[in-house]
Amino acid sequence: MSLPTLDRSTSRVVTGRVRVQRPVVAPELRIADNPAAAVLRAATGGPVSRDNAARTTGLSIATVNRQVSALLAAGLLRERPDLTASGAVGRPRIPFEIDHEAYLTLGIHIGAAVTKIVAADLRGRILGGLAIATPQTGQDFATTTVARSAKAFLQRWHRRKPLWAGVAIGGRVDTATGVVDHPKLAWQGAQVGSVLGEVLELPVSVAPHVEAMAASELLLPTGEPRDGARAGGPGSSLYFYVRETAGIAVTLDGRVHTPSSGPGSIAHFPTGSDVECTCGRRGCLEVTVGDRSLHARAVGRGIIPAHKGTGGTTIADLYRAAEAGAADAQELLAERATILGHTVAMVRDMLNPDRVILGGQAFTGYRPAVAHVARAFTHSSQLPPTDIRISGFGGKVQEFAAVVTALSTIYADPLSAIRRTALTD
Repeated sequence: MSLPTLDRSTSRVVTGRVRVQRPVVAPELRIADNPAAAVLRAATGGPVSRDNAARTTGLSIATVNRQVSALLAAGLLRERPDLTASGAVGRPRIPFEIDHEAYLTLGIHIGAAVTKIVAADLRGRILGGLAIATPQTGQDFATTTVARSAKAFLQRWHRRKPLWAGVAIGGRVDTATGVVDHPKLAWQGAQVGSVLGEVLELPVSVAPHVEAMAASELLLPTGEPRDGARAGGPGSSLYFYVRETAGIAVTLDGRVHTPSSGPGSIAHFPTGSDVECTCGRRGCLEVTVGDRSLHARAVGRGIIPAHKGTGGTTIADLYRAAEAGAADAQELLAERATILGHTVAMVRDMLNPDRVILGGQAFTGYRPAVAHVARAFTHSSQLPPTDIRISGFGGKVQEFAAVVTALSTIYADPLSAIRRTALTD
């Protein structure tokens, strides 16, 4: 039997047989409206009946039944006859849920200092993970090292079939090719998607990390009720992220806005501080409120030591000092929170979104600082009060950004995604 003709760009011969390379697939950072996606989304929160799925999605019961059958056949859903109401007759009365035990997705967040690798089920729940230092010795070595670490981590989950890998990363990302320019890591044209796909032997999606964080608010459950005030509701949302870097993303009617030239930057947004930036100016946002810069100022002021035991201190030591009652640590964190509140208010007033979501450890690492953010925001904004909240993902926003990057294509067109993974087995 002859093998089918395959494009050389997507296959290669290995030991006498053709192996299809795992493609790089652009993520789908949106709420899809096709019937299969709507039915799968209805089951992300737990078991659901077909009648309730029809009401939730607005689809006819006949359409729901067809999609449930197709998703059951694909292995993405499973039935729960044990939850069938007493006296109910017929298969349509059997509730269904996402099969969260058979498959997994792999999420990788590549940060400037730390890379986090997690496994998640098809509901978006994280099953486990690890953190490694992001290699600083060149992009080729770094991407290969991250890929091999992810491959080794994946071996822990041999009882589950991996479907997809998602990478969330700062800098500028070509989502169609998975190529990344990351100035902080000195990466230029890094082949992140293709390297991960080749090593992991999985389809891979790569997304700018702040846009992916905004997508996690759309697509993943946080334990909060999903209503019109959530990021997935109608209208617009501003997602404002600060940790080591600072960034924003905008969501419009269930879709994260993804500029073709890459995400915008607020790194050099003026704050009025006297902190010197690498650009030569003073008071740029990222160098004023970023973790590394804040830690350096805490050390410089003698609030925390530069070293503790056999290692160096981190921003977490500043948080602990503040929680222990150190007034100078509390003052420094309140200072940062006030600058953040003013900045969020200015950006909000420029864009006037329906809601604002704050994510990143600059907001969640030291919770008493949130009150300072709120006061500064209220004082600085010239518009009427708006819905503003802290992300429900807390200190794991980076991990969930990677998870949603992996899941987004499956959620957007689940049956097509499963066919794609079957073709690349």
